[in-house]
Amino acid sequence: MEKIAVFVDVQNIYYTCKQAYGRSFNYRALFKMLSQQAQVEYAFAYAIAPADDGQVKFQDALRHIGFEVKLKPYIQRSDGSAKGDWDVGITIDVLDYAEHVDKVILLSGDGDFDLLMAKVAQKYACDTQVISVAALTAKSLLDVIGSHIPIESNLLL
Repeated sequence: MEKIAVFVDVQNIYYTCKQAYGRSFNYRALFKMLSQQAQVEYAFAYAIAPADDGQVKFQDALRHIGFEVKLKPYIQRSDGSAKGDWDVGITIDVLDYAEHVDKVILLSGDGDFDLLMAKVAQKYACDTQVISVAALTAKSLLDVIGSHIPIESNLLL
């Protein structure tokens, strides 16, 4: 059975699903779908440290489903802007785990990951897949991956 590693950019998936569909992503349906197709060796969800009970419950639910949740503090800058970006952390983990699996699955439509996914396919000869909202996924990312699964109603709450 194919071994896979799953990396979820929680912020990207949350905002793109809300923007495109006005709905939330169904992580349980995702895990069930992937588990039926392959052996989930690693599953990481990258999120912002909880600011309220709703986020705590959501992150506990992710853990219960089977994700290892990695948290980063939400940074409020003095100019009023905010930052909660996991791109570098996701990149490091993908590079660390890619050699141990047959396929790397990234949940994000962020074009910043195009170089990463191209490198993983080339360096580790593993398959690459992105699961994202099709209309909100960077063409540069779609151009370098092995396959794309669009987020549609079957993966929404």
